[in-house]
Amino acid sequence: MDANNINNESSPYLELNNSDSNLNDNSNQINDLIEEFDDLKATYESMLVRRDRKTIPILSKYERTRVVGERAIQISMGAPPLVEVGNLENPVDIAEKELREKKIPYIIKRVLPNGLIELWRVDELRID
Repeated sequence: MDANNINNESSPYLELNNSDSNLNDNSNQINDLIEEFDDLKATYESMLVRRDRKTIPILSKYERTRVVGERAIQISMGAPPLVEVGNLENPVDIAEKELREKKIPYIIKRVLPNGLIELWRVDELRID
């Protein structure tokens, strides 16, 4: 293959034009995405502060298992522990200690039979 053929072939890279119309289109798209994100964030935050929840604030054994398992995987993959580890080496033990101290920043999503969704932060739930 010679150099002339390489230049004539289509390039897999995008060519960016710095024209004013393209920059305006891009900035409009970015602004639209930011507004959409802000709307989603406001909806999400309003769901978190709802106090008229139907379910009890107790972490079920199934939720506990999922939270500890997911956090243990993160720790084993190199995520920094959120508590003092001391002499603990097992990621599951570290995740359980984080759960006991309510340091895990997860949100539990509970779907009710009528289709409503309740969101609970792990630190809001009682852990038995």
